[in-house]
Amino acid sequence: MLTIHRLVKRRGSRAILSGVSFQARPGRVTGFLGPNGAGKSSTLRILLGLDSAASGEALINGVPYARLRNPLATVGALLDGSGAHRARTGRAHLNWIARSAGLPRSRVDEVLGIVGLTDAASKRVGSYSLGMGRRLGLAAALLGDPEILILDEPVNGLDPEGIRWIRTLVRERAATGRTVLLSSHLMGELAETVDDVIVINQGRIVADGTLAEVVGAHDTLEDAFFALTTQNGGVAP
Repeated sequence: MLTIHRLVKRRGSRAILSGVSFQARPGRVTGFLGPNGAGKSSTLRILLGLDSAASGEALINGVPYARLRNPLATVGALLDGSGAHRARTGRAHLNWIARSAGLPRSRVDEVLGIVGLTDAASKRVGSYSLGMGRRLGLAAALLGDPEILILDEPVNGLDPEGIRWIRTLVRERAATGRTVLLSSHLMGELAETVDDVIVINQGRIVADGTLAEVVGAHDTLEDAFFALTTQNGGVAP
């Protein structure tokens, strides 16, 4: 379970997050949507202990990220890029992460196979395409076989086959009772993948419900998103 409760963050006089609250539940794929600058990245960074809030809570299974006893087995995250040094090979990057968490090297081979990078494992990360870099980042997120996946724009740079593969992967994870929080700007893809939708705009949650509830009377998720982020200046009453 991911629980965000009344997060507040400011940068100088500017409010980045204003009382953001929502949950992502086990067995569900939750879509997290918002325009650029809406507060998505700030929320995810606070949740993963990479940033701090002025007030509020961001909890993973009831505790902050810093208090997780086995973080890699609890939550796997893919944020910006793969996080790998360009001079390292893909395999070397995963090996040091696995070693730091006490995981066997055999798990590295497993995740390379899962994300389709076995043949590219010995190549330097600097030679990877954008899509390959996303696959490497996802491999790192999957190393500990975590209960929770937090993915920010996971299909960025992937071809149509790769997008379908990501969709299948997250649906399979949710089907085994795991929690998936998926942030993306591709509305059509999210509509094919998520169970629940959270929309954030100007640092506030403007919609939170099942996909059907958020789409409501609109024809598509994209139409609903446009209406939610433009009505009343994009701020919930």
